[in-house]
Amino acid sequence: MIHLDPEQQAARDWFESLRDRICAAFEAIEREIGSDAAFDYAPWDREPAGGGGGVRGLMKGRVFEKVGVNVSTVGGTFEPQFAASIHGAGENPEFFATGISLVAHMANPHAPAVHMNCRFLTTTKRWFGGGADLNPAIAYPEDTEAFHARMQAACDAHDPAYYPRFKQWADEYFYIPHRKVHRGVGGIFFDHLENDFTDDFVFVRDVGEAFLDIFPRIVRARMATPATEADRDAMLAFRGRYVEFNLVHDRGTLFGLKTGGNIDAILMSLPPTATWA
Repeated sequence: MIHLDPEQQAARDWFESLRDRICAAFEAIEREIGSDAAFDYAPWDREPAGGGGGVRGLMKGRVFEKVGVNVSTVGGTFEPQFAASIHGAGENPEFFATGISLVAHMANPHAPAVHMNCRFLTTTKRWFGGGADLNPAIAYPEDTEAFHARMQAACDAHDPAYYPRFKQWADEYFYIPHRKVHRGVGGIFFDHLENDFTDDFVFVRDVGEAFLDIFPRIVRARMATPATEADRDAMLAFRGRYVEFNLVHDRGTLFGLKTGGNIDAILMSLPPTATWA
């Protein structure tokens, strides 16, 4: 069992509340087309690897072909070699982490896949990280613009320098070097946000609220768009690139595997089907 201090508890509580509201919003979209799809929740614990655990939420529906929303709260000690790569863990390998991670793969090729996560970590340092990025197989400029505008509004409310900095970070991070392509149309990505806890926590909450506001609107606009076999082929090929990034380059995947996380929860980001030429 891990013991949480007030900041850690506040972060955990909010990540869990955001999970509940996101899942409810996604289920509501399924209801709009007469689907009874609902999230299945599978708790897991990290014993004997260390303290804590989480809950994997998974739904397979008619709009959301596969969507996972995970919340985890874990603590323990990094392996020495891995600790050297983590902010503030080189001097002391003990850590605490709590966060929410979401990936949605859509049934309609015109509705974009999406990724979002927010997290709070404690080593000898304390910081927030996270972001959200849109991953359409068939990109619509108006969707890209709306998604970025909503993320920018969340950033600008705190610091006008945030959006250009975090957008660039996302563009650089969500890039597949061996393909020489970006994974999607970007968004924002930030890490090591360690200013005042209260201010940073408000910003992270605003990012979560921005996601909950904009993504369901984009889904509703695209989920009934007629799709051809060529459209689906394009989506499956795009998903192949998504798999490559998450298994080869994604730091969150590596963090989960290195800290004794739940394998099914870690790999919930992978799409149900994909193709490679």
